[in-house]
Parts: sequence; structure tokens; C-alpha cells
Amino acid sequence: ILAIALVWAAEFINTSLEAVVDLASPTRHPLAKVGKDVGAAAVLIAALSALVIGLLILGPPLWLRLEGIWK
Repeated sequence: ILAIALVWAAEFINTSLEAVVDLASPTRHPLAKVGKDVGAAAVLIAALSALVIGLLILGPPLWLRLEGIWK
């Protein structure tokens, strides 16, 4: 649950960052793009981390079930 909350928090921070960048720079600017891209990358890292945590927790039991089906 904490991993999911981390992804949501990162998404909220990214959304607020994008809103502030849009307010400060209504026209396209290279630094505004960098700021938005870094925020999106942070969300991606949080999502991938949550995926890894989920696989570490659910992977072994799921693997045992799949082995039982294939035998």
C-alpha cells in the first residue's frame, strides 16, 4: 500500500509542478520542458519501484501456482 501511495504522491507533485511551470512560462521554453520531463521521470521511477516491490511480494506465490498448473 505504501508503494501505491508513493506513486500517487509522485503524480500529485508532478501535476502541481506542471501547473506551476505552465503558470510561470505560458510559452514553450526549453527549461520548462526539462522541469516537466524530470517530474514525469520521477513518476516513472516511483511506478517502476512499486512494480518491483509488487513482484518481490507476489512473485514467489504466483510462481508456485503457475508451476502447479503447468505440471
